[in-house]
Amino acid sequence: RRRSKKSSMAGGVSGGASGGRRRASKKSSKKGSKKMKRGLNPKMAKYQEFKDRSPIDIPMYIGGQKVTSAHKKALTMPHDHQHVLGYYNQGDASHVAAAIDAALAAKSAWAALPWQDRAAVFLRAADLLAGPFRDRMNAATMLAQSKNVFQAEIDAACELIDFFRFNVQYMTQIYSEQPESLPGMWNRLEYRPLEGFIFALTPFNFTSIAANLSAAPAMMGNVVVWKPAETQIYSAQVIMELFEAAGLPAGVINMVTVSGQAAGDVIFAHKDFAGIHFTGSTGVFRQLWKDIAGNIENYRSYPRIVGETGGKDFVMVHSSANAAEVATALSRGAFEFQGQKCSAASRAYIPASLWPAVKEILVAQVNSFKQGSPEDPSNFVNAVISERAFDRIAGYIDYVKSQPDAEIITGGTYDKSVGYYIAPTTVVTTNAKFRTMVEEIFGPVLTIFIYPDAQYPETLELVDQTSEYALTGSIIATDRYAIQLANEKLMHAAGNFYINDKPTGAVVGQQPFGGARGSGTNDKAGAAMNLMRWTSARTIKETFVPPADYRYPFLG
Repeated sequence: RRRSKKSSMAGGVSGGASGGRRRASKKSSKKGSKKMKRGLNPKMAKYQEFKDRSPIDIPMYIGGQKVTSAHKKALTMPHDHQHVLGYYNQGDASHVAAAIDAALAAKSAWAALPWQDRAAVFLRAADLLAGPFRDRMNAATMLAQSKNVFQAEIDAACELIDFFRFNVQYMTQIYSEQPESLPGMWNRLEYRPLEGFIFALTPFNFTSIAANLSAAPAMMGNVVVWKPAETQIYSAQVIMELFEAAGLPAGVINMVTVSGQAAGDVIFAHKDFAGIHFTGSTGVFRQLWKDIAGNIENYRSYPRIVGETGGKDFVMVHSSANAAEVATALSRGAFEFQGQKCSAASRAYIPASLWPAVKEILVAQVNSFKQGSPEDPSNFVNAVISERAFDRIAGYIDYVKSQPDAEIITGGTYDKSVGYYIAPTTVVTTNAKFRTMVEEIFGPVLTIFIYPDAQYPETLELVDQTSEYALTGSIIATDRYAIQLANEKLMHAAGNFYINDKPTGAVVGQQPFGGARGSGTNDKAGAAMNLMRWTSARTIKETFVPPADYRYPFLG
């Protein structure tokens, strides 16, 4: 068994909360810069190096060629949106077509390569990421996705290393699954790659997910056209450099930086489209499914559709819970990485008897958060990803302020003058179906509903029925009967269900990740069942001594 995230995290730096909330000033940033230049932390030193260098030009990667275009678009830091890190080359439909051609040209050789050699590429990528690429990947993620050093380390380094290593283990297990053979015959299963190419459409919030959505199908012998989110392109380049350094052949994974429409118009009309590996919004995923269905008769095979989408992740609390444990699960689960994790807690149900104690601790914890640039490792929260996200989240906060059945007990402020900063905001409502209890916000906003202790069973029904999503959720309780009841009532409310923990932090090899209902196809990234989706099994039966006469013994 490969080492888990815990072991691959050796040397990680925790970003705990301390001090009063403050916006990182220019003065404090300069102090942080001086400390980094003295080399106190190699991760921060690489951050400063990348920040201080001249803006870079990020190409598309098509068939082993670095392709540029005349249309350059700036990539900036969310926590300092006037600071340009680089420019990416915006492509068009011709680049998408070229990427498909390059992928299909590479397909036969890559599929024919012994699986052990494919595995070696990704095992080498894991070791390179654990070594010389680690600080580069973390720094790029911190700068362009505004993650603190701890959040970057557990994502861009640890989780991606684990994806590479565990997926090799799962691939080995899949290939070893073979049917029985009776005397005189040999039965076997050949796990073929899909016939065509895979489209990987990836999100901004996890560098590891962006890499895995292209790497997992490739590991199984497929070729990939990859479109990263615009706000993740800066670290996507480091991923492509990692693949290249690991010896991934040209054309196996091709990265195009194009609009969604440019990609979709070409890809979904191509007869060799074989599948999509997606993480993103529910609305986009549903539209993609419709687009694929509209072209279904044109494809060589029925495409595999694998997607993890939205969530309205819950924390359900029983009166037997410990108040400090509840408050900590909420403060971490809702506000780490500014609430931009797919699994982030965004609604909570707390019994009235426990609420005063939970409120006191939760407010104190959230008000102690430091907020600012990742450049200061003591900042617990940073900026949201973009102005578009900022405006959407601020709109929800303004809505809450205008409603009589809700109050804000932490945060409620926002400022985008320097960076896209939104204070971690906690809302308490008397309306169990309040808008922010139902709709996905994808930002640092947690809404809490206080319920009568005696209505625990009814509140479980409420949790199950409130949202269209079913990604993650947790129950916090000491009473074992209460835990079991929640486990039964919330069976379909979450694909990842946590007992006495926050609903975030799934680890590859330990908690395979994915949800159902409006949250996706539940094909569990970080598990063998995901890799199985990228194979098309062929059953082969070989008879050693074939019969030479048509007559069976019963014919005499």
